[in-house]
Amino acid sequence: MDERLPPNGHAAAPGLNPRDALDILDIRTGKPGGASELATRTDAGPDVLHYLAVNGAPATRAAVAANMSAPANTNRLLADDEEEDVRAELAHKIARLMPGLSERESSHMVALTIETLECLARDATVRVRAILAEEIKYLDCIPRDVVLRLAQDLETVVSAPILEYSPLLSDADLIEIIACGQVQEVLVAIASRKPVNEPVSARLVQSLNVPAVAALLVNPDAKIRKATMDQVIDRLEEVSAWQLPLALRADLSARAIRRIGALVGASILERLAARNDLSDTTRIYLNRELRARLAEATVEQGAPSAADAVAEAQKDGRLDGEFVEKAAQAGQREVVVLALAQLANVNEQTVKKILTAGGAKPLVALVWHAHLSMRVAFKIQTFIMKLPTRDVLPARGGVGFPLSKEEMRWHLNYFSINA
Repeated sequence: MDERLPPNGHAAAPGLNPRDALDILDIRTGKPGGASELATRTDAGPDVLHYLAVNGAPATRAAVAANMSAPANTNRLLADDEEEDVRAELAHKIARLMPGLSERESSHMVALTIETLECLARDATVRVRAILAEEIKYLDCIPRDVVLRLAQDLETVVSAPILEYSPLLSDADLIEIIACGQVQEVLVAIASRKPVNEPVSARLVQSLNVPAVAALLVNPDAKIRKATMDQVIDRLEEVSAWQLPLALRADLSARAIRRIGALVGASILERLAARNDLSDTTRIYLNRELRARLAEATVEQGAPSAADAVAEAQKDGRLDGEFVEKAAQAGQREVVVLALAQLANVNEQTVKKILTAGGAKPLVALVWHAHLSMRVAFKIQTFIMKLPTRDVLPARGGVGFPLSKEEMRWHLNYFSINA
């Protein structure tokens, strides 16, 4: 027996004497399974476990790797084991050793355990790194360099759990990761954190990744600045996947709710109107908008599309102030958008941004740029933008534009329109 055990001669910790260890190993009888059984025992002793880690078969070494009583130097040895299953078992276990480690162990043992952790974080096998990431994702006692390595891993099965849950990642870390990698799963994981702070939300919205922004909007713990929310609303018509998540957010201002109400379909508008945090004024506005939307849908059944209507009017020479005024008065928002885009020679999205900006002055400037009358601007403010009376910009002297040309050019320039 002496020649098979470590030089110090200690076969086991108290509780398992050398004779018992020998009987389990069944060296003399050759009975199979003894080494693996011994490797699972928490009272086998550090020397026996280390011996088995060096000389055991793969199944035995995997059992030692899973054994919570294996000493730190044995764990470090197994981190370099040639068998993936052995390293995988060690990755499962290592996280359970970390909490309170420095209070239980000597500085040397702590250093060995951290070295083992670092080695597993660099493992060449994705499976091992993924297991480690899953096991440590909630812990705040892991070295930051290990967490950052896993968070920046090119395999999302490794990085995503850390990015979504680790309390050790700062806003600066997250912003840098967003900037360096536009992988959708990475961005969605960050957007799902609890919490997501305002700077991180802003960078996620700037990425324009549709699933990531949708995940951000449904996250009740995501803090979103007003300016960032406005960027989402600006693209709401073209990104339908954001409409319902945004409409259901609890932190929307009355202004944001009104802007959303002007852009979404009847079903989402109905959800908005059913919110229990609305003022009477906002509720009345949304219900009026909903009735108008439903009525418009009924009227337009079987009617030509907005694009066809504008194209036909242009062909017939009817694309003028009267055409836009009648469309505005009928609440035909899309027709007004397309007509203004054509007459002002700007793109459709710019017109939509002006109509949803909430202010009358840019719209008045756009109508002037399209060579239409202030009467048309008044009708659009009233019937399409549905501005409260106090916010409507009336004509000067009953017919003239109330803004100077310099002021109107300034407002147009804000939307990158040269006039």
